[in-house]
Amino acid sequence: MATKSEAGEKLIASNKKAYHDYFILQKLEAGLSLRGTEVKSLRDGKANLKDAYVLFKGGEAFLFNANISPYTHGNLQNHEPERSRKLLLHRKEIEKAREQVVEKGLTVVPLRLYFKGGRIKVEIAVVRGKKLYDKRETEKRKEAVREAAVAMKQR
Repeated sequence: MATKSEAGEKLIASNKKAYHDYFILQKLEAGLSLRGTEVKSLRDGKANLKDAYVLFKGGEAFLFNANISPYTHGNLQNHEPERSRKLLLHRKEIEKAREQVVEKGLTVVPLRLYFKGGRIKVEIAVVRGKKLYDKRETEKRKEAVREAAVAMKQR
């Protein structure tokens, strides 16, 4: 049975690389300002957040490098695949995230793109980059958990 936060959510794309490359410090849910053909393309599941990031300009947040493939049945009015898209956040949320980026040298990246109640949402996170030894430590922990699960299953 789905919980309330998961009810009515349909995943479009996720950024698995972000979990590997960064420590997730804080998550936020934001709306996304899109054009018609972008929405149709997202309904087909044609999106990639692999190298996407968030920048702040003039008190607003923008999503860069998120690839939404052009709609197959689009015409001349079709959208640019990697154009910048405005994130819809409250002013306080924008200021808080921007403050962390400027003062602490952190980064904001998208984690997943999904439908929620007929609207397209993006989950963004304030993150700190992992060093190589941090990535190795994470892999060791995951491997230990896997081995323990296998051992418990064989019992």
